[in-house]
Amino acid sequence: MLEVTGLRVAYGGIQAVRSITFHVGEGETVALIGANGAGKTSTLKAVARVLDAAGGDVHFRGEKISAIAPHDVIRKGMALVPEGRGVFPRLTVRENLRMGAFIRDDAVDIDKDLKTIYGYFPRLLERESQLAGTLSGGEQQMLAIGRALMSRPQMLLLDEPSMGLAPIMVQKIFEVIRAVAADGMTVLLVEQNAKLALESSQRAYVMESGEITLNGDSAALLDDPKVRAAYLGE
Repeated sequence: MLEVTGLRVAYGGIQAVRSITFHVGEGETVALIGANGAGKTSTLKAVARVLDAAGGDVHFRGEKISAIAPHDVIRKGMALVPEGRGVFPRLTVRENLRMGAFIRDDAVDIDKDLKTIYGYFPRLLERESQLAGTLSGGEQQMLAIGRALMSRPQMLLLDEPSMGLAPIMVQKIFEVIRAVAADGMTVLLVEQNAKLALESSQRAYVMESGEITLNGDSAALLDDPKVRAAYLGE
């Protein structure tokens, strides 16, 4: 579904991502793990066209998307849940969710999908008339994921969904991520919690200093001594 070839991202003279190549198959959950500053978020932003790449190609469902506008990426079927959540603080929960469906005009199905999101996250239903800016961090993360799903994407990009959240919130959010994946959603997951990322994915790539240094089945990487020493604190 996603083919990334020779992707480079630079900030001024600094190479944040150094010609990386990876792929995500349809229906897969693939994780990108690595330390802070490894280039994971820059990679995700470049794939979603939120950030201009310095070089390389991105193909989504066989079509080159390296130079299209970010809103066209959403129309192609890819949705990004950004680091820091990025909800609209002065809109209600319900308004935020409906903003996620801005590319759609099927009102009946939009209402059905709202109910599906509330099924995933009952707390959002309890707060549907509340301003998003007044929600807790965990609730805002739920809202950001729900908003992305309202576009009915074929692929979901998640950037650090566990960051700054209480363990009980992390557990709930990853339950939903796994449920969405089990329903056939293709997922590319950037997550600093390497153990959680590897437990929630089929395959993974390890990034260090802007390069992919290791990749393989997530279960095998969980048992890899280098991964355990560097990212699992063992």
